[in-house]
Amino acid sequence: MRYVSTRAPRSASGSGAPTASFSDILLEGLAADGGLYVPEHYPRVGPATLEHWRTLLATEGYAALAAEVLALFVDPADIPPADLRALAERAYTKEAFGTEEIVPVSHLAPGSGLAIGHLSNGPTAAFKDMAMQLLGVLFEYELGRRGTWLTIVGATSGDTGSAAEYAMLGRRGVDVIMLSPAGRMTPFQQAQMFSIHDPQIVNVAVEGVFDDCQDLVKAVNADAAFKARHHVGAVNSINWARVVAQVIYYVACWARATTDVTQQVSFAVPTGNFGNILAGHVAREMGIPIHTLVLATNENNVLHEFFSTGVYRPRSSAETLATSSPSMDISKASNFERFIFDLLGRDGARTRELFAVALPADGFFDLSGTPEFAGLRERYGIVSATSTHADRLAEIAHLWETEGVLVDPHTADAVHAARTLLSSDGGAQAGSNPSVPSGAGRDDDAVDTAAGGANGRPVTPVVVLETALPVKFGETIREATGAEPPVPERFAALADADRHVVDMPGDVGALKDLIARHTGR
Repeated sequence: MRYVSTRAPRSASGSGAPTASFSDILLEGLAADGGLYVPEHYPRVGPATLEHWRTLLATEGYAALAAEVLALFVDPADIPPADLRALAERAYTKEAFGTEEIVPVSHLAPGSGLAIGHLSNGPTAAFKDMAMQLLGVLFEYELGRRGTWLTIVGATSGDTGSAAEYAMLGRRGVDVIMLSPAGRMTPFQQAQMFSIHDPQIVNVAVEGVFDDCQDLVKAVNADAAFKARHHVGAVNSINWARVVAQVIYYVACWARATTDVTQQVSFAVPTGNFGNILAGHVAREMGIPIHTLVLATNENNVLHEFFSTGVYRPRSSAETLATSSPSMDISKASNFERFIFDLLGRDGARTRELFAVALPADGFFDLSGTPEFAGLRERYGIVSATSTHADRLAEIAHLWETEGVLVDPHTADAVHAARTLLSSDGGAQAGSNPSVPSGAGRDDDAVDTAAGGANGRPVTPVVVLETALPVKFGETIREATGAEPPVPERFAALADADRHVVDMPGDVGALKDLIARHTGR
């Protein structure tokens, strides 16, 4: 398996773009042309592999499944399969995730058709741990092989930062400089990050919103000489390794929500930077029996606007709202470029025109009149919905009062989207009859969703992907339920911990100076 940039032009024969190995892109982050790395092609799996993976997960556990999924994206001459298995076993442990299952799936009320994929059992109580714990061991492994070091420069809207920092703490050869929007995270999220006092970790509070932080990271990566001199790498989902690590839990959730390889699931996915749902898109392209991907946004609904109208119009910092689901307060979705690359038939020249020319010049691009957008829902099975603060409060309160289940506001976004789209005829139809390659384990007929089962058709389970434990968003939980979210014992002392954070304006020169001082180069 080799990797290409989303902006690399193809030759007349459709090939010829420069390629890189998995271990190279692991350390590099953005491609030199400003694009994002993607596999030359997605690996395909059929019913026999799906059945094998179901058995493997049940008998040998999540780490064994992770190693086999990863092996499809990594050339064995690059990282041997035995090494991948050892790395996965180091990353996915009961000690780190509190359960042998790593990713349990629990069903909500009978007849609802909804289940929750519990992704927040890791060290920082957020789904980001699922990828970061693996990235930590991968970075250490590859840097050790090369005898070099890495300065990770990242941006966080709330959960990536602490997940990355906890995953990299104590790793040989890895330092982390993490940017966050000043005053835009919850008190718990700030405490998780800023309580870390370690020479490897530098927390930076930037004047602005998450998109400003992300723009600074991209600007540093765009300076090839500076990037090389300071060994700058990425831990945000612009790093392909983050995405492929997330593909694994889609496979696990599918296996745990179904009983045989002919059964489909749908996923409702809280979406900000498009990394999580992109992993679902990749899993679906591989042949995992996924019927519909429900993209759930909050009031910063740039992605909902695109999937509804074909117009992608990122908003300015001033237009990006502070909401009760702050990890989704994003208006420039970095991973969206990877999806557009696929939507446009993997045409790097067209993708570059949109993201490197049209967006900077016009502030938007419009695909509404294209055949690719016309066929998007049918081909890729993606539908979208948005929620308000009141919607999130209502979902949190409803689940708490009726089922005794407490969810964070981002997960509530996804529950709301699932109920809105997949309990209506329109929502079911929008994701019905997806056109997919053979061997995907999907029925040709439309499959009714949560409120369905009509006409004798089977009900497709909708797995809502959990974002974080409720403790990270105590104010919203109290407003919705009047109850205090439970605080895991490992976080009991966070509120009183000293804070270690550097304040910085949203200026790339200031960031480069900070990086240079930290690396001493």
